[in-house]
Amino acid sequence: MKTFGGPVLFLDRSDINTDEIIPAKYLTEITKQDLKPYILEDLKLPGFDPKGAKTKAARVIVSRANFGCGSSREHAPWVFEVNGITAVIAESFARIFRQNMFNCGMAAIELPKEQLDIIFASESDDATISIDIEAQKLSLQQGGTTREFSFDISPFDKALVLAGGWVDYADQKY
Repeated sequence: MKTFGGPVLFLDRSDINTDEIIPAKYLTEITKQDLKPYILEDLKLPGFDPKGAKTKAARVIVSRANFGCGSSREHAPWVFEVNGITAVIAESFARIFRQNMFNCGMAAIELPKEQLDIIFASESDDATISIDIEAQKLSLQQGGTTREFSFDISPFDKALVLAGGWVDYADQKY
C-alpha cells in the first residue's frame, strides 16, 4: 500500500498554474522521469527555490485556492509523481488537474480556508503531514504538536487513489 505524506512544501499563494508547475517548454520530453528536474521551475514566490532542499525533500504540497489552473495537461501531476510528491492540499483545485491527480494515484485534498490558515501558521522546516485516505483524515506534525483534519473525497476518487491510479484501478476491476 502506498504511503501518503511526509515533509511539507508550503506554497502560500492562490492560482498556481500548470505552467508554473512544469513549464510548457518541457512538454516534449519523452518520459515522465525526464520532467523531474523542472518541477516548479517558473514559480515565483519570495524565498522559494525550486532546486532547494525543501523542494527535493517534499512529499506533500500545501497551497491556496485554484491550484493547478491553466492548461489541462497530465504533465503537471506527472512531475509531482516523479519527484515523490504524494499529495497536494489546497482550498480548491482546477477540475482537470484534480482529476489528473486522482488518475495518477495521488491525493488532491481540499480543506476550507480556515483550516489551511491553521496549517500555514504551523509552517516550519520540521512540518510533516500523514494522510489516511481510507479514513479521510490527515495529521499535521510540527514541533511536537499534532493537529488532525478531516477531508471529503468521493468513493470513486478514493478507489482510484487507493488502487494507485486509473490504470491500476482498471486492471483490478476489468
